[in-house]
Amino acid sequence: MSDNPFKYFICGGFAGVCTVLVGHPMDTVKVRLQTMPLPKPGEQPLYAGTFDCIKKTIQKEGFKGLYKGMSAPLTGVAPIFAISFFGFGLGKKLIKSDIDQPLTKPELFAAGAFSGIFTTSIMAPGERIKCLLQIQQGGTAPPKYKGMLDCAKQLYAEGGIRSIYKGTMLTLFRDVPASGMYFFTYESLKDLLVPQDADNKVKLLATMMAGGCAGIANWIVGMPADVLKSRLQTAPEGTYPNGMKDVFRELMAKEGPTALYKGVTPVMLRAFPANAACFVGFEFAASVINWIAPNF
Repeated sequence: MSDNPFKYFICGGFAGVCTVLVGHPMDTVKVRLQTMPLPKPGEQPLYAGTFDCIKKTIQKEGFKGLYKGMSAPLTGVAPIFAISFFGFGLGKKLIKSDIDQPLTKPELFAAGAFSGIFTTSIMAPGERIKCLLQIQQGGTAPPKYKGMLDCAKQLYAEGGIRSIYKGTMLTLFRDVPASGMYFFTYESLKDLLVPQDADNKVKLLATMMAGGCAGIANWIVGMPADVLKSRLQTAPEGTYPNGMKDVFRELMAKEGPTALYKGVTPVMLRAFPANAACFVGFEFAASVINWIAPNF
């Protein structure tokens, strides 16, 4: 595929929709595990683990409970992924000194990291709204937020635009290195797994494997910042006056370093199929564009 950033933009948008449809249930579980309250002495934790969280969510809220908050990422995901892939395509184009020369591994990582900067401006408010909707429990009391727009309105009323963009710096700290690892892993594995004379079936399997592994690599790098981000974005206003410093200090004091990977099981269960679907969607969209407009 050519390094035309606008081609990456279109294909990335389609890839993002595929990612959310496949991966959102496990993302809901991840956020609930990351933000559940610490049990008091003698109490059992709200969720014993990933599968207990899935079971309790379905029992209380039905299967649709796993898709809570999906309107925010689904609405924003096309532009987010489109911009992410656009940033990667643009990064590759800017780094290349020779159009026919493939990028080195460090250059691939740098192009991927460059894409993470592009997505933060729209990713941060979407993540804030998504997390707040995801942690709402089903029950007799009416939920605080009726949906994505209502959540955005209430956040703006409470603290203006700063409230909607709460957690932006942590989103940036998560996405820049994680995006570098994401695209680096995909491109490296795809080159390794696809021989020159490969048929379409081999290419599809290689795309799924490389995409799934890219998702896992992305979260290994990005998980600690994601935990801090979820805590900060779902905490009541004024809980952490110094932002991420206070979140990190409290987490280390009460739960220790292992808490930085809280929710890692659903993340990894989600990462492989969701990102396999992402890159299959990306490559499919690219093949359609190549067929319709081969010189684009």
